[in-house]
Amino acid sequence: MVRSQFDFESLLTSCCKASSFLIAVYWLEHHGKGKGRDAPLSFLVAIMSAIEVKDVLNAKDENGEDTDWAAAKVAFENLKSTKKPRPPKPQHAVTIAVSSRTLFNMVKERKIYEEEGLERYVTYQEQHEDEPLMPGVAFPFVKALMTVNARLRELYPDSEELFDIVLMTNNHAQVGIRLINSINYYDLTIERFCMTGGESPIGYLKAYMTNLYLSKDSEKVQEAIEEGIAAATMFTANNENPLSDTQLRVAFDGDAVLFSDESEIIVKKHGLDTFFEHEKEFENLPLAQGPLKCFLESLGKLQRKFYTKNERIDCPVRTYLVTARSAASSGARVLKTLRSWGLEVDEALFLAGAPKGPLLEKIRPHIFFDDQMFHITGAQELGTIAAHVPYGIGQKGKLIQQNPKGQ
Repeated sequence: MVRSQFDFESLLTSCCKASSFLIAVYWLEHHGKGKGRDAPLSFLVAIMSAIEVKDVLNAKDENGEDTDWAAAKVAFENLKSTKKPRPPKPQHAVTIAVSSRTLFNMVKERKIYEEEGLERYVTYQEQHEDEPLMPGVAFPFVKALMTVNARLRELYPDSEELFDIVLMTNNHAQVGIRLINSINYYDLTIERFCMTGGESPIGYLKAYMTNLYLSKDSEKVQEAIEEGIAAATMFTANNENPLSDTQLRVAFDGDAVLFSDESEIIVKKHGLDTFFEHEKEFENLPLAQGPLKCFLESLGKLQRKFYTKNERIDCPVRTYLVTARSAASSGARVLKTLRSWGLEVDEALFLAGAPKGPLLEKIRPHIFFDDQMFHITGAQELGTIAAHVPYGIGQKGKLIQQNPKGQ
């Protein structure tokens, strides 16, 4: 590692003489405890890029002290901005747990594991740990979460009500080096990992205070749902539609996703006519909550932080209800249920049984949640990243599996 040969004590003395004590305080706090001349050259470069020390020292005008103070403040702010943001405390955050195979494209590595075994898989990962993995299906979603965090930090610098992304994987610890290198390569803010060495990570989800779990393994997703955790199996779109890099867009189905499957049970057992009569009769009775209601609630909580700052129109989070229900025949109960929960969606699209794919192609969400695989397939075909929620009567006797084991 290259070390600086500059006289840092002299630099500190000069900074203090120039009344730039903020820089000196920062230096002593973060670099001056027992490090002396071994401090990295990058610190000096950061100072020099923000303030020309010589000019400050030679400032002779009557407002010299104010000039020094302003320059020191600029330098300090510059240093702060170059630091990687700290993850929020879990009790305040909206925690999104993603598996390694959703965050990164590990198809090649997975094939090695299945065909050549675990030892060869781990060895391959070690041999290629300096090669970043390609982005996976959840990568755009994670980047959008980070965009929202950046906006929140601008408005609320001290708040910890942010998204916190956790890598939740049954990979072995040695594979973690390549995962860490890939995360750093793409400048992702992911500091919390759970690597379980072949064991299921589902038991750790509650300990990590998870609000949403995304995986490619439907068995693990089913386990998470049964534990009362919002979860979905992610599917890659057949082609890539460009997605917004300034706004997180999340689309939800209604029944068996945001709401319980009680209405779907009536449709399957008694038909549409009985269903319409039932919804009209119980229009003012809220539906029971579904597995992803709490995630919509978390999104709404963050949205309101923007609304408080008069940022509703420019809010970087947008939510959509995309339901096969008919508006006139059965839509009122859905909207009244959301109102009774104190929740709202930005857009509500009632399709009356029409395909969802074309509408989703227009919305271009970073993720679309649905409990029916034919809607997932239709979304995939038109370039939408879709996530299957294995919940409700539609799942009886079914298990949608992309890979038999692992994450």
